[in-house]
Amino acid sequence: MVLILAWMIGVQLYTWLLGRRVAKIIENNEFKEGMHKAQVIDLREADSFKTSHILGARNMPYSQFKIYKTSLRKDMPVYLYEQGKTLSIRAASQLYKAGFKDIFILKGGLNKWDGKLKKK
Repeated sequence: MVLILAWMIGVQLYTWLLGRRVAKIIENNEFKEGMHKAQVIDLREADSFKTSHILGARNMPYSQFKIYKTSLRKDMPVYLYEQGKTLSIRAASQLYKAGFKDIFILKGGLNKWDGKLKKK
């Protein structure tokens, strides 16, 4: 039991450290300010995206992100979000390894978003 708990804490710590290295995790206000000059990417699956998403976002489900990421421009900031932040950190890591520099993640994901949404 202790080993499982230690492993879970280790995974969370690794994810947190990875997120800080490859992207900047930003609050709602900073996300809103920069999103108009960025590529806003919703990493949730298509059905969730169709139900509601941040106005102006493009859907690139994480399950297919390796394919979709080639359509992103390296000369523009990339703003990532999903329900939380775990998948955003993984996607940010892929972008960072591909040479992207300006990568931002919405802190708390769509769950904490207080801006405009496009709903079905």
